[in-house]
This record gives sequence, C-alpha cells and structure tokens, in this order.
Amino acid sequence: MKFKKLHKNINFNSALIKAKVMNALGSTPNKIDDFMLIAGSEIFGTIGGGTLEFQVINESKKLLINNKIENILKIPLGPGIGQCCGGFVEIKLTKHSDFKNAIKNEVFDESDKLDLYIFGAGHIGQSLITKTKFLNFNTFLIDSRESFLKQNNLSHINYLLSTKPWEIVNHLNKKSMYVIVTHSHDFDFKIVNEILKINNFSYLGLIGSDTKRNKFYKRLEQLGHKKQLINQLECPIGSSIGKSKDPEEISFSILARIIEFKNSYKENIKNTEKQVNEF
Repeated sequence: MKFKKLHKNINFNSALIKAKVMNALGSTPNKIDDFMLIAGSEIFGTIGGGTLEFQVINESKKLLINNKIENILKIPLGPGIGQCCGGFVEIKLTKHSDFKNAIKNEVFDESDKLDLYIFGAGHIGQSLITKTKFLNFNTFLIDSRESFLKQNNLSHINYLLSTKPWEIVNHLNKKSMYVIVTHSHDFDFKIVNEILKINNFSYLGLIGSDTKRNKFYKRLEQLGHKKQLINQLECPIGSSIGKSKDPEEISFSILARIIEFKNSYKENIKNTEKQVNEF
C-alpha cells in the first residue's frame, strides 16, 4: 500500500473510492468536507489517520469490489473503535471511475500556502529542498552560484539565480518565510538587512552561532533597525539539536521550526479574522 499526498494534478485512471467527511461533531481529527481517495494499492490524502482512517480504508476496499456505488459510515470516536476523542463523524464513501471523476466539484484551496525562500544552495540548502516536497510551502532556492543551483532539478522547487541575492529581496512576495543559509557572512548580513528594511515578512531565520547573532544584531541596530524588529530574526535557526554539524540533522531541525511557526502563524491569522468578524 502506497500513501501519497492529495493534490489536483494527480494522473490516476483506475477505479477508486472517495471518503468524504459529511458531518463532524465534538472532538474529531478532521473537519467537514475533508476527503481522501482509496484505490486498490494506493491512498491519496488523509482524513486524520488512526483507527478511524483504518476502518474507512477497509470499508472503501470492500466497496471497490462489490456492486454498490456508495456507503455511509457513522462512526462514534470512542472505546468501540479504540479511540478516546469522544466525537462523532459521518463519512460518505462513493465509487468513481478515475481520479478526475472523483475530484469533480471538489475545491483544492492552495491559497494558504506560504512562500518559503531559501537563500543558499550548499549542503544545508540542498538537504532542505529534498524534504519540502510534501510540505505546504511554495519553495524557492536562491544562490549566486549557478553550479550549485544545478545540482538537481526538483519539480517542486523554484530556482532563482542572482549574483547579488540581496538585491532581489524587494521583488519577492510579501509575508513570506525566509531561511538564510548562504556560504558568505557578508551575503547573510546584506540579505537580512534588506528583509528588515522592507519589514513585511512572516518568518526570518539565519544559520549561525550565538556569536554571529550578537554581531549581526549590533550591526543591524547601528544601521537604524529597531530592536523589536531585529529580535524577530531567529539565529541560530532551528529546533535544538545540540552541537551537531550534520547538514541532514540541521535541515530537519530547521524544517521542524518553520513548520511550528507556519502553523501557529496561520492559527493567529484565523483567530484575528474571527475577532474582526465578531466585532
């Protein structure tokens, strides 16, 4: 069984089952209109995992091989299925001839994707981009060295070549996330300085030590940036992994941190919008 991410451009021409959440009450791992697709040997997407999803997959496989075209599952999330959420979900299973037919009239909202700009195509930058394929980012890799950018050609990565990468900051999308892992402290500083000048970012992280952070903070303050803004720069970047110098471990720690930030950032936006609407 292969589990794959669900997106609208999948090419799959065999029969499959769409399992869609029609009702969700109480504490549940999913929400109304969440859906996944189940084929004979492949599964696209998820509705929350766990025992609930295991049961849905099994019922979907039964539907694939019988004469029915749909089934309704009403599942309490309690001890009966080995879960303790305490909620209730209603899942509609429908049979479809292919992927295109299954997603007809379904909405794929990709507007919540944040733009992630990675400055630096060295060991850490390369490690980062190989891990972003299944993450909810529009990912860009930027470097001044063409040979480093051409180390691979991943379809989910946007490659940007710039001999002076700090000069393109003003042309990048606003409210983006920035990860700076270049080969040059001078490049690092100039890029950070430009991002702070514009002051329209969601996240800014810089590779480095405490010493590098202190030196950068002091220089940025001398250039007139306010302390409150400078303090938004995270350096060292990433979750704590001790004194590891391994690029793979460092890239995992960076991704863990930006995922944490992304999810809290989006939640704060939703809460703000909710408060405005209530007002």
